[in-house]
Amino acid sequence: MPYKVAIVGRPNVGKSSLFNRLVGARLSITDDEAGVTRDRLYAKAEWLTKNFRVIDTGGIDIGDAPFLNQIKAQAQIAMDEADVIVFVVDGKTGLVDSDYYIAKLLYKSDKPVLLAVNKVDDINQVQNTYEFYALGLGDPIAISSHHGIGIGDLLDKIIEHMTEDDVPYDEDVTSFCVVGRPNVGKSSLVNTILGEERVIVSEISGTTRDSIDTQFKKDKKQYVVIDTAGIKKRGKIYENTDKYSVLRALSALERSDVALLILDGEEGFIEQDKHVAGYIADYHKAVVIVVNKWDAIEKDDKTMKKMEDKIRDEFKFLDYAQVVFISAKYNERVHTIFPAIDLAYENYHKQVQTSIINDLIQDAVAMNPTPIFNHGKAQFNYVTQVATKPPTFALFVNNPDFVHFSYLRYLNNQVREAIDFTGTPIKLLLRKKA
Repeated sequence: MPYKVAIVGRPNVGKSSLFNRLVGARLSITDDEAGVTRDRLYAKAEWLTKNFRVIDTGGIDIGDAPFLNQIKAQAQIAMDEADVIVFVVDGKTGLVDSDYYIAKLLYKSDKPVLLAVNKVDDINQVQNTYEFYALGLGDPIAISSHHGIGIGDLLDKIIEHMTEDDVPYDEDVTSFCVVGRPNVGKSSLVNTILGEERVIVSEISGTTRDSIDTQFKKDKKQYVVIDTAGIKKRGKIYENTDKYSVLRALSALERSDVALLILDGEEGFIEQDKHVAGYIADYHKAVVIVVNKWDAIEKDDKTMKKMEDKIRDEFKFLDYAQVVFISAKYNERVHTIFPAIDLAYENYHKQVQTSIINDLIQDAVAMNPTPIFNHGKAQFNYVTQVATKPPTFALFVNNPDFVHFSYLRYLNNQVREAIDFTGTPIKLLLRKKA
């Protein structure tokens, strides 16, 4: 399970600045495809070979909620989601009532809390940290998120609390999560798959209160299904925090092999569907696109083909995914999901012999030689697979700067034409030949 660090504190103490400092360049998540948008509230960070996730509660907007209720909701998110909490206070303003209020909330958590006194921009201001001992949260850590002062000390404290990542399920278990915007039928599909009412089903969006992992066996194979529908019940304001459900979906994606992207066949696709699909692409997960509510569609022999063509056009960045059409409500064609899951899982873990991938790349280059780019011509020397989940290949080249992105895309397409990678992304990494 990924280790998670949440940043909490009252407004204007520098939470987002600290978030940016901790995640560094990893904050920037972009994509060439139109319609793939991102939220800045949950990002990867690394320190001394340790990887973890940082949650920026300052990036979670709770609308017009009263000030204290907003703080309470954000602190609750941190206490629920995080393994360790970084409580940020302002070393220039000093201790205020809101800091005491947040501290009292954090006392109720069994999570470790690190007290970071921000805006300590030089050694002469370290004395400003002493008054924060009154919060009863241990030794304050003087930092300046703007200048980078004390960030290493804070990171050292963060990883002191880390344990080795647990493998959540046995190797022979296929884990898949069910993701999608509200009210597309995620929970109904989980209920149908399990054959019993394990989770809440309702016509009202957002009624599933938590992510639920359920292990089951089908056709002598072991699976875990993760329902990511919703939001924990923490009061009206907390439930209105839509981005909180994003945190749950991202957490589920990280511990899954395959993501089922659920679309509403009756209502059609909206921008939020691309938003969810973008997260799947970001996390490089195997994927099956599931069009639900197919029973509600008037159909002829061309309807399914037309719908799939539209999906291919709208979700070009998931062009490797299989598309299946179901009705979770009436248990129609739900059985077609499992062959797609199995194939995506198998290809997600696929290993290719070095000789095969080298011959393939050499043939591709011979058929379409590398063009001159950046005043040079790329020469590929060697290719080898360096990882699975997803299959990842290192291409050793005389100079990576000589490879235009369109040529790398060409090689990607050639690999896919020769080897079945249906359902999974693949990565081609350029490495300079030593």
